[in-house]
Amino acid sequence: MSHTVTIEPIGEQIEVEDGQTILQAALRQGVWLPFACGHGTCATCKVQVLEGDVEIGDASPFALMDIERDEGKVLACCATVESDVTIEADIDVDPDFEGYPVEDYTATVTDIVELSPTIRGVHLKLDRPMTFQAGQYINIELPGVDGARAFSLANPPGKADEVELHVRLVEGGAATTYIHEQLKTGDALNLSGPYGQFFVRSSQPGDLIFIAGGSGLSSPQSMILDLLEQNDERKIVLFQGARNLAELYNRELFEALDRDHDNFTYVPALSQAEEDSEWQGFRGYVHDAAKAHFDGRFAGNKAYLCGPPPMIDAAITALMQGRLFERDIFMEKFLTAADGAEDTQRSALFKKI
Repeated sequence: MSHTVTIEPIGEQIEVEDGQTILQAALRQGVWLPFACGHGTCATCKVQVLEGDVEIGDASPFALMDIERDEGKVLACCATVESDVTIEADIDVDPDFEGYPVEDYTATVTDIVELSPTIRGVHLKLDRPMTFQAGQYINIELPGVDGARAFSLANPPGKADEVELHVRLVEGGAATTYIHEQLKTGDALNLSGPYGQFFVRSSQPGDLIFIAGGSGLSSPQSMILDLLEQNDERKIVLFQGARNLAELYNRELFEALDRDHDNFTYVPALSQAEEDSEWQGFRGYVHDAAKAHFDGRFAGNKAYLCGPPPMIDAAITALMQGRLFERDIFMEKFLTAADGAEDTQRSALFKKI
C-alpha cells in the first residue's frame, strides 16, 4: 500500500510505500529534498507537516526537539506516512538540477590502484548504466560495515556503466580500512545513486574555479572531464592541494589536460613542500595558490570546492575576500555514519551550507 505526499511549495507529488521514508521515496522519484546525514541526527531534512498522519521514526531529540515535534515538524529521512500527507520543505528550485532518480545497482570490482600512500582508486563495473550529473555521489554497502557509505564519483557521466572512486584511508574507519585492506578485484558490491547537489551550474555565467584537497579531487575530476568532453568554452582552473608530492595523485592526467586544452589550467600546491626539494610548483596551502594565481581577485568566476573542512573554510574565506559570495561558491556537504563523518563541520560563513 502507498500514500501520496504533496511537497510544497513546489507542488510535486510522490508515492510513498509502507516502510519507506519520505526522503527515500522522494529521491527515488527524482525529487530532491535537502538532507545530509540521512539517519536523523543533523536536522537538514526537517520539514513541516501541513496535513495528514506521519510517524516521526528514529529522529534524534537533538535534531528534532520536543517543541518542534509538537509543532508538526519531522525529519524526512526518518518519517514514514500513515495517510496522504502534505508537507512544506525549504527547497530552492535549481534549473541545472536534472533530477535523475536514485536506483539500486550491483557492481563488480574491476581494478584497485594505489593513487597515493593513503588513497586507493577503486574501479567498478555496474550491472547497467547509471545516469548522473558530474559531481554527484553514490552510497555503497560493504560487508561487515554497518550502514551505507558515501563516495563521490570520479568518472564522467560519459562512462555511465563504470564507477571510479578515490578512497582515503581514515584511521580507525571501518569502511575505508575494508576497502584498503580487504576489498579485491572480482568482489560484488551493492550501491545506490546518484545523490547530491554538487554539479556545475551551466546556466550561470562565469569562468570556473575548482579547489580540491586530498581525495576531494574525485568530484572536480568528474566535472572537469565532463566539461572538456562537452567542449565547454569557459576558462577552467583546477587548484589541487596535497601535503607532499607522494600525495599529489593524478598529476599526470591534469598536466596532459593542461597541454591539450587552451581553456584549462592546472595549478598543484604542496603544503609541506620542504619534504620535496625538487618541487618547482607552488609551495603553500591550496587557497593561497588560488589567491596568487588570481592576484586575490575572483569576481566574475564560479568556484567549486571539495576537500577537508579546514581547507574548504580557508578557501571560502579567501574567495569571499576576493569578491566572490555565497551565490558564487558551491560545495558538497554529505554526512553519513561514514568514517570520519563525525569530524565534518558546517561552515560558519554560509547560512545554507
